[in-house]
Amino acid sequence: MTEMVYGSSPVRVTEPVLPRWWRTIDKWSLTAIMVLFGIGLLLGLAASVPLASRNGLNDFYYVQRQAVFGVIALLAMAGVSMMPPVMIRRLGVIGFAGAFVALMLLPFFGTDFGKGAVRWFSFGFASVQPSEFLKPGFMVIVAWMMAASQDLNGPPGKSVSFGLTFVVVMLLAIQPDFGQAALILFGWGVIYFVAGAPITLIGIILGLVTFGGTIAYESSEHFARRIDGFLNPEIDPRSQIGYATNAIQEGGFFGVGVGEGQVKWTLPDAHTDFIIAVAAEEYGLILVLVILALYGTIVVRSLFRLMRERDPFIRLAGTGLACIFGVQAMINMGVAVRLLPAKGMTLPFVSYGGSSVIAAGITVGMLLALTRTRPQGEIGDILRRGR
Repeated sequence: MTEMVYGSSPVRVTEPVLPRWWRTIDKWSLTAIMVLFGIGLLLGLAASVPLASRNGLNDFYYVQRQAVFGVIALLAMAGVSMMPPVMIRRLGVIGFAGAFVALMLLPFFGTDFGKGAVRWFSFGFASVQPSEFLKPGFMVIVAWMMAASQDLNGPPGKSVSFGLTFVVVMLLAIQPDFGQAALILFGWGVIYFVAGAPITLIGIILGLVTFGGTIAYESSEHFARRIDGFLNPEIDPRSQIGYATNAIQEGGFFGVGVGEGQVKWTLPDAHTDFIIAVAAEEYGLILVLVILALYGTIVVRSLFRLMRERDPFIRLAGTGLACIFGVQAMINMGVAVRLLPAKGMTLPFVSYGGSSVIAAGITVGMLLALTRTRPQGEIGDILRRGR
């Protein structure tokens, strides 16, 4: 009878944590995440060897580091996914506060590693990119503000969140990191839309974004150079985009063979921003489609599970986390095939990078926690009862 009324079996308070976690977690999304991490290690065996050779290191130095980062990320994902929503909210607020302070300190203590954008803190043995850790916390805190604004006599959460978004976007633009700034703005827009923003206001915001992009193009040589390169119909074959495009074409449907690809020897960022080009060249379109399907599985299944959620905070935060995770993957692959201008954005769980993979682990950990099955009526049942 309980299942007929509430749509799911109640969680037994005395049930141990691990069995309850396994029973309520989205196993399809969890499996997709694990497979993505495995593909990342597989591609790292090919893409990072040339980099290690150029730096005079052991051939598998970067693969070993990625494995260590991955274990930390998976442990973080598992731990976070066991948290209740109230703990996710607290973790998001604390994480955002720490990353926000780090972002403000970047102009004074950060480094650009010769890439023209000050995005990292270097500690010698490792580096940290604060913007990667900012994203999940930002989605959570914005969702909390907008959910609170829906309460009777609630705070002006939408206005406050817009001001916070403006400050974060400006800090990212100073680096400059327009890719992460656009992703943050997109995530805020998705949460705002789901929270019930009028379409006219969305149009005004899009107009402001277009105006801001024009200003950035006129004032930032870094930004203008990337846009000009994207709009230029002629591709420089010696550029990163040129090498990546050629590798994808060479790979065809089945690829040139494991270890036979050449793009990893010419692309300096083959192990990070252009890892999909290595996948396409050596394993062909088949592996690329598998990767697309895995990201699609995580995002679509999460959104479908969130549609049944009646808690506004869980619904908004989960939607924001799912969308930025999927859109980041889309941007990375879109750049490689020249559908988008170069952004300097990693492919979650697949690209090399400690900050990237650990932050991705935290992001999907929050998402898995928010999409766990709970003893509640579905939102559709509540609406029908209200009539």
